[in-house]
Amino acid sequence: MRKSLLVVMVFVTCLLSAQNGVNQYQYVIVPAQFKFLNQPDAYRLNTLTKLLLEKYGFKVFFDSDTLPVKLTESRCDKLYADVVNSGNFIMTKMQITLKDCKNNLVYQSAIGKSKEKEYKIAYTRALREAFQSFETLNYQYKPSALTTKSESVQNQIISKESFEDETALLYAQPIANGFQLVDATPKVMMKILKTSNPEIYTAIKGNVTGVLISKDNQWFFEYYQDEKPISEKINIKF
Repeated sequence: MRKSLLVVMVFVTCLLSAQNGVNQYQYVIVPAQFKFLNQPDAYRLNTLTKLLLEKYGFKVFFDSDTLPVKLTESRCDKLYADVVNSGNFIMTKMQITLKDCKNNLVYQSAIGKSKEKEYKIAYTRALREAFQSFETLNYQYKPSALTTKSESVQNQIISKESFEDETALLYAQPIANGFQLVDATPKVMMKILKTSNPEIYTAIKGNVTGVLISKDNQWFFEYYQDEKPISEKINIKF
C-alpha cells in the first residue's frame, strides 16, 4: 500500500513539475525536417506535429517560417520541439521532446509504438500515440518572467521585494527531491522541488505554490495572487 502511494506521489510531482515548466511558454518552434528523415516534412510528420501541438493549445511555427517581430527578440521565450525515433526494423518508437533555449529538457512524452511495416502508417500511428501524453499534461499558458517584452506590457508582472528585504540571503539546505531555504535564524522560508530543468523549481511558500526561476543569474519566485502574476526576487546561496 505504501509503495503504491509513493508511486502515485512521484507521478503527481513529476506531472506538476512538467506543467510548471511548460506552462511558462506560449510558443513552440518545430523543425521543418526531423533528423531521422532525409527531407523536409517527410511523411507529413512535421505538419502533423505542428497540428497536434496546436490542438493542445500551443502557438506553433516551423523553424523555416518568418517569425513575427516579437518572437525574434529572444530565443528564450519559446520551446523547441523535436521527435525522436528510437525504433528498429521490428517496431517503430517515437517520442516528443520540448526543450528550452539552453537545450534543457522541459517536457518529454511517453513513447508511441507501432508494428506497421509501411513507414508512413507506422510513423503516423506512433507519433499520435506519443501525443496522447499531452492529454494529462493539461497545458495552460501562464505568463512569467520568460514572456516577451510586448507580452510584458500587456500582462504586467507585479514585482515584490522578497520577504520584505531583497538583500536577505537564504541558504539552501538539501531535502528529498530539492531544498529548503532558510534564513540566518535559521527559519524555513520556503521549499523548492527539482524539475527536469535545473533552472526551474516547483516552489512552496506557506500556502502559496509557484515556481522558482533563474533569470539573468538571479532567482525569482513567481505565482498568482488574485489572478495576477507576482514575481519576487530572492537571494539564494546553494
